[in-house]
Amino acid sequence: MLQRKYGDEEADVVIVGAGTAGGILSKELAEAGMKVVLLEAGPLYDPQDDFASDELAMTRLGWQETRIVDGKDPLQMGHNNSGRGVGGGSLHWTGVALRFHDADFNARTLDGVADNWPINYWDLEPYYDRIEKEIAVSGPKYFPWGNFHGPYPYPEREPLSPNAYMFRNGCDKLGIRSVVSPLAILSAPFEGRPPCINRGFCNQGCMPNSKYSSLIVHIPKALKAGLELLPDCMVTGIDMGKDGRAQGVTFLHKGKTYRQRAKLVILSAFVVETPRLLLNSATPQFPDGLANSSGWVGKAVMTHSSYDVYGRFDHEIRLYKGTPVLATTQDFYRTDPGQDFVRGYTLHAHGSRPVSFAKAISQHQGGTLWGEELRRTMLDYNHYGRVTMVGEVLPNPDNHVALTDEKDEYGLPRAKVTFSYGDNDKKLIDHAVGKMKSIIEAEGGVPEFVVSDSAHLMGGCRMGEDPDTSVVNSYGQTHDIPNLFVCDASIFVTSGGGNPTETVMALALRTADHIKEKAGKNEL
Repeated sequence: MLQRKYGDEEADVVIVGAGTAGGILSKELAEAGMKVVLLEAGPLYDPQDDFASDELAMTRLGWQETRIVDGKDPLQMGHNNSGRGVGGGSLHWTGVALRFHDADFNARTLDGVADNWPINYWDLEPYYDRIEKEIAVSGPKYFPWGNFHGPYPYPEREPLSPNAYMFRNGCDKLGIRSVVSPLAILSAPFEGRPPCINRGFCNQGCMPNSKYSSLIVHIPKALKAGLELLPDCMVTGIDMGKDGRAQGVTFLHKGKTYRQRAKLVILSAFVVETPRLLLNSATPQFPDGLANSSGWVGKAVMTHSSYDVYGRFDHEIRLYKGTPVLATTQDFYRTDPGQDFVRGYTLHAHGSRPVSFAKAISQHQGGTLWGEELRRTMLDYNHYGRVTMVGEVLPNPDNHVALTDEKDEYGLPRAKVTFSYGDNDKKLIDHAVGKMKSIIEAEGGVPEFVVSDSAHLMGGCRMGEDPDTSVVNSYGQTHDIPNLFVCDASIFVTSGGGNPTETVMALALRTADHIKEKAGKNEL
């Protein structure tokens, strides 16, 4: 039971959300001598006791509470794109550690779409460098795309999975460059953690602690530096003073209401919960929600198009073997003037557990697969390979998070997430699906199932220099409330064409440095 009173001692910083960004911020600010309180809606897990090689049981690592979805292409919520528990989504991600390219920050300048970020690649480069060393990213000696070409701190993972070899062989035959994926998964011992043993249950939580999560890396260091961690605490509102500054947060723990006062409030609750909290904390001074004078809170939510192509081979592939993602190409990452769409995508060889495989192919684009037909197909599970895409989706204000009249168990309005793909998004997807089929065919497989999917939520509290068209500045500081920050994937301006987690990490380090500098000058 939580041993504290309502209105307990004021902290220097209260952080909402113990995922990747929240863990990094906690560690950096606590080590700087600040009194930091970190609140997390979900439980505190012990990987050895609480994780299991069980697809169904471990869906609890995702945020399973009801969210209402809408739009022409409603998103799949839950384990697919969010986390619940100390560690957040880093508990069940695949560990792909890719940097954004310089082009990702300049979509308007380069291609006349979306908007430019108020920062560029070079602003984040030192933070990419820091985080890769901090978590010992393993990767190839040479990475041929973007601005960083290696080498990575730790050597690339080996051996590869049969699915990764299939992918790389198919790419070679088509003249497509590919590499062993950069991963936040150890290829050698580091800080008392063992190298990966290729269990392959990365999406179910890593029991050996070989894969990075903030649960096992940043939060333990923050606790050592004095962090107060409060799991199973659902934040229900941000408390505001008459002076227009945030005073702390209100939260529920086991049915009781508590308040955590703080000089600085940071929201790292991810793309749905962060806008929901800002909108639900409306006051007479901020009637449209906190930090929302621009009207952009909850707007321009993005996902990555993450379509899969499954191909059948005469020989066994065994999609369960090895780390899910072990091979990658970014040959189609940048705008190609010869195509009818702009921007681009990353392709991965991507493993799949049996339950996930069955669920995916049962709802493939060609129709439903069920009953005896699904059973017969599943008997050939070991003969299927999989290629997946991470495709850039352009921001659209019509894709948004809003509040509904329906209430959840905490008495909060449920979030409604509305999403539809645009014309450019669809053309990009079609191109990627064609390339994925070609790779499978080049290696002797027959593409049988195309599965529409999405991954990686971003946007909803985008950064910018103009307070009329953005929610926060480049450091995540809200334009309207100087001591209220947002630091998670919701501050992204565009989605880029690659996995976003390392960019979230780099932004969190940059925000932490900014807060430490300003706090030292009493300027927050």
